[in-house]
Amino acid sequence: MKTIVLIGLPNVGKSSLFNRIAKERLAITSDIGGTTRDIRYKDVEIEGKYCRLADTGGLDNSTTLFENVKKQSLKAAQKADILLFVTDGKVLPSDNEKKLFFELQKLKKPIALVINKIDNEKEEDRAWEFYQFGAQNIFTVSVSHNRGVLKLLSWAASFLPSPKKELVLKDEEDMPLEEFLKQDDKNVDELINIAIIGRVNVGKSSLLNAILGVERSVVSEVAGTTIDPVDEIMIYEDKKLNFVDTAGIRKRGKIEGIEKYALNRTSSMLERSDIALLVLDASEPFTELDERIASLIDKYELGCIIVLNKWDKAKESFEKITQEVRYKFKFLSYAPIITLSALSKQRVHKVNDLIVKVYENYATRVSTSKLNETIKEASKKHQLPSDKGRHVKIYFATQFDTKPPKFALVMNRPKSLHFSYKRFLVNRIRDEFGFEGAPVILIARARGEKDNDISQER
Repeated sequence: MKTIVLIGLPNVGKSSLFNRIAKERLAITSDIGGTTRDIRYKDVEIEGKYCRLADTGGLDNSTTLFENVKKQSLKAAQKADILLFVTDGKVLPSDNEKKLFFELQKLKKPIALVINKIDNEKEEDRAWEFYQFGAQNIFTVSVSHNRGVLKLLSWAASFLPSPKKELVLKDEEDMPLEEFLKQDDKNVDELINIAIIGRVNVGKSSLLNAILGVERSVVSEVAGTTIDPVDEIMIYEDKKLNFVDTAGIRKRGKIEGIEKYALNRTSSMLERSDIALLVLDASEPFTELDERIASLIDKYELGCIIVLNKWDKAKESFEKITQEVRYKFKFLSYAPIITLSALSKQRVHKVNDLIVKVYENYATRVSTSKLNETIKEASKKHQLPSDKGRHVKIYFATQFDTKPPKFALVMNRPKSLHFSYKRFLVNRIRDEFGFEGAPVILIARARGEKDNDISQER
């Protein structure tokens, strides 16, 4: 499948054009230059033809961070089939912009000069300033007003294969992403969504790159490098793993500029995730912010793996650090811990195996008979406390949901089940059925109470 890459200086409207073509608000847009940093891909349809659309970061080398963004963008341009070089029609073209366009022309690929922000006919005169680029294909558009975009897309569509050719695909790698995910393939299980979360600069993007084996996310020492969540799918042991590198989280008072958009996106990513990789910096003391971020895993009821990154720089022993983790993150006591170094790739290869294992536990359904046998044995070992002299009884237990595993205890007095006894039963369920890495949710209910009436207290 052919790829169209949007490229140009920062803040010229590439992400807005990306959203317009994709017909979704996927990329974060703002008036702040450098909002887009990582490359975002989306499979789209243009005039009945499929292609892959890529939104790249602005070509700027003013800082080390943006130099890395520029390198990623130029790599994407080299692999592209069609290039859309986007400019800001409200400002005069710079020598640097012209130089970049001339360099891209040398790639000998279909390239269009897209002059954005031409909102009406009166502003068309500004386009003459850009004719010095010597471009053969020039389009004046206003992405915000949807002006001239159709003409641009028709030009791009002329280089795309016909739909008939696109349907005869021999290689899965060339298949449109949506079609690939929907295909009925008995050898591939359902998609597993994995969110990589943590505070800024703990190595989330480095971890994603190490897992994938490619530089998918921009990495720098500048805290807050990742803004747009980056999705990347890989096949591992007949399973589709979709990794999402979310934006790093700061203390509320230190959130700057476009990071407020990133935080909103992080929350939406967690809502559709199955497993969270909680990345902690093993070379530094754990902070209150680490605990607050970890609480999001509990809030969204996700499976969890605790990743102690930068282990090659750890200043304490394994026993001492893991003991501190278990103390500070008691509510994630079910989560396995893995130590690694994303930069040196030490033990990174073990992450995928752990993800598959945790997901299996997260999606497990146990038989009702074995569950009730476990609850009955536990009740015999430690009798249910009475409620002010009134007998409290469990009639039976049943699992009513998975991802995460949720169990209902049907009782005569559900409100009388003490949290300490509930915790005892959860531990007995874990002892019997495992569920490592998955939260186990136990809910007390009365006979005849409908599932949607169940209190979500754990």
